[in-house]
Amino acid sequence: MSDTPAPFTADDYRVRMARAVRSAADAGLAGLLVAPGPDLVHLTGYRPTAITERLTLLVLAVGQDPVLVVPTLEASDAQRAAGAAAFTLRDWTDGKDPYDVTAPLLDARGRFGISDNAWAMHLLGLQRELPDTSYESLTTALPLLRAVKDASELARLEAAGAAADATYEEIVKVRFSGRRESEVAAELAHLLTRFGHEQVDFTVVGSGPNGASPHHEAGPRLIKEGDMVVLDFGGLKDGYGSDTSRTVHVGAPSAEEQRVHDVVREAQQAAFDAVRPGIACQDVDRVARAVITEAGYGERFIHRTGHGIGVTTHEPPYMIEGEVRALVPGMCFSIEPGIYLPGRFGVRIEDIVTVTETGGRRLNTTARDMAIVG
Repeated sequence: MSDTPAPFTADDYRVRMARAVRSAADAGLAGLLVAPGPDLVHLTGYRPTAITERLTLLVLAVGQDPVLVVPTLEASDAQRAAGAAAFTLRDWTDGKDPYDVTAPLLDARGRFGISDNAWAMHLLGLQRELPDTSYESLTTALPLLRAVKDASELARLEAAGAAADATYEEIVKVRFSGRRESEVAAELAHLLTRFGHEQVDFTVVGSGPNGASPHHEAGPRLIKEGDMVVLDFGGLKDGYGSDTSRTVHVGAPSAEEQRVHDVVREAQQAAFDAVRPGIACQDVDRVARAVITEAGYGERFIHRTGHGIGVTTHEPPYMIEGEVRALVPGMCFSIEPGIYLPGRFGVRIEDIVTVTETGGRRLNTTARDMAIVG
């Protein structure tokens, strides 16, 4: 798990940018404008040291080579990016108008997809310079830009999943009873780092009634005998995400607690069994929801069944009613149904799954039975 994967090459980034331009053309766009953030990292390997008010923008336009516009004082950093050989650098100095550099790269009447996290001042600056251009958020225009992973990305996601699994195998050995949720959460964070994560994004520890809040932030509550405890944790390892949930019990569970856990486990398994190329994302949600509804807990399943994962821990595609896009091989997403009983307890079971040519493959393999902890 400590093995470092081979770095992505300029050719890897060249292929990604070319694919993005083709997708843009298919969507009727003149190109894409990518601001600092996960899309820029995915497409170029460049992550600015600091994101400031100075314009940094990757211009991917149909019929021209990729260009990265950067402030002069950050140009040397951009030249060291893993994908630097796959794009041309255009820099601008303080005191100059960055839109004078950027505007000639754009079709003056084009419609462009632009990063959701682009600064409003930059979008307005481009519109002022090129009043006949129009823009659409990348999430709307190309929601699946990063959704299909190549073999190298899948290997990183698999390694991140294995590190999260190792974390779970260790955390169930520790004492829960008499400790604060925040203490267990800190131990989860330590274990994720120990097993190779460079970034910990979340460590949910929801004990007893707190488990009925899916995004509960671990706090001062003392965990006690008889508590159900929802554990949901993940982050980034070698730049790619992990995210897994298991629900454990301090001491023996009641018959109702066991039944609720069994229902969630059955729903999670049914949704996994449904994964295959060609089915709609919403069908994964429907299968999980049908199991929970039939058991009488439909109103207590209060979130989508899953979300995509990659260079961020939450990204498209989403397993939710209304998402009719079809699954294709290489997509990676969570399957995480849950039941939440306010004031009492909650249960969630989550694995990251990738779509194969014939079905699905789990990237988390720890036992989905309810673990009994001390």
